[in-house]
Amino acid sequence: MNIENLEAFVFVNHFGSINKASKALFLSQPSVTSRIKSLERELDAELFERTGRRLRLTDTGAGFLPFAENIVDTLKKGKAYLQSSKSENHFTIGSSGLISFYLIPRILPMLKQNFPELNIKIVTAPSEEVSRMVAAGEVDVGFASNISNPRLSTLKVAESPIKLIVPAGHEFTGGNVDAERLAENTIVFFACGSLDWTMVHNLFLNLEAQPDIKYEVDSMETAKGIILNKAAIGFLPELSVHREIEEGSLYGLDIPELSNVSLKTDMIYRNDTFLSWMDGFVGIVKQAAEIRPKSDVLIDPLYK
Repeated sequence: MNIENLEAFVFVNHFGSINKASKALFLSQPSVTSRIKSLERELDAELFERTGRRLRLTDTGAGFLPFAENIVDTLKKGKAYLQSSKSENHFTIGSSGLISFYLIPRILPMLKQNFPELNIKIVTAPSEEVSRMVAAGEVDVGFASNISNPRLSTLKVAESPIKLIVPAGHEFTGGNVDAERLAENTIVFFACGSLDWTMVHNLFLNLEAQPDIKYEVDSMETAKGIILNKAAIGFLPELSVHREIEEGSLYGLDIPELSNVSLKTDMIYRNDTFLSWMDGFVGIVKQAAEIRPKSDVLIDPLYK
C-alpha cells in the first residue's frame, strides 16, 4: 500500500477539501485527487462523499481513518528516529523576520550554554515559507504566525502587544494622549502581513481629525528608524523595540483600544520530530520570550 496515498487521504479528511489538502502537501489538486482514487481502487471502497463544497468521510472511510493515521504516523516516527541518530548535533531553525531579528539573538546564547555540542543554522523567511520548510524536513523547527497544518505541531512561544511608539522627549511620554493631539502628529504605518491591523485602522477611523500618515513601510526596522529620528510616531510590536525602550531612546504607550491586538508567534515542528533535547529547547525559547521592557507608559483611553 502506497504511503503517499494514505497521507493524501489523511490530509483531505483534515482539511475537508482537495484544494486545501494539496496546498498543505505542496502538490497539485489533480495529484491529490489521483492518490485518493488510487487508494479507493486498492481498497475497493468509496472513502469520501461530497456534501455541498465540502468532502466528508463515508462510513467506510471513517472506519479506515484510524488505521491510515497510525500507519502514516508510525512510518514518519521511524524515519525521524533514524535521521535524528545521524544528525542530533546539527540543528536548523527557520524563522520569520520579527523572531530572527529580535528573539533569536536572545535564544542562541542560552541554547549554546545548555547544549554546547550543537551546530546551529538560521534561515529567515516569511511564515508560509517557514511552514513549508518545516513540513518538508528542510529545517528542524520554525517560528511563524497563523499556521495550520496537520503534519505540524504548534506551541505558542511569543505574543507581542502592539503599542504606540514615540521617541524620547516626545510630549506623549507624559502619558496624556487624546484624539486631537494624536491627529496632530505625523504617523509612520508599518504594514505587517502576519498581523491583522484592522483594529489599528479602526482606531484612526474614530477620529474626527484624521492623523497624518506620511509614511507607510513594509520594514519594521525602517519604521523604527523613522521614529528614532523623531520624524514620526507609530504602532509597532513591543518585541521589536525592547532594546530601545530599555535604553530610553523610545517609549511604548499602551492604548486601551488596542489591548487585544498583538503579534502572535508559534514554534512549529513536524509531528514526527525526534530530538532528545527538544523539551529543553522549548523551555529556553519560552524563557527568552518572557523578557519584557520595564519602562512602559500606560495612557488613558483615547475615546471616553
